[in-house]
Amino acid sequence: MYKTKRSRVKRLKQFFFISLSHESLSDFYQSNFNMMQHHGYSLNELEDMMPWEREIYITLLRNYIKEENDKQALRTRTR
Repeated sequence: MYKTKRSRVKRLKQFFFISLSHESLSDFYQSNFNMMQHHGYSLNELEDMMPWEREIYITLLRNYIKEENDKQALRTRTR
């Protein structure tokens, strides 16, 4: 039973990897680098993420960065 469950998880992971492989290899490494250097992720954490999970975290980080940049721009304009 464990072997069957493990096999299903592996196939599911491959499916999501293929379906979310719209990111180029250079973008993948650049994203890893940025997430490690600027946001405190470890390489093991990034490699252990499911592709869809990684996509969610990247989207959340992009939204956060955009909001912070907007706040900073607003502070700069009000000075």
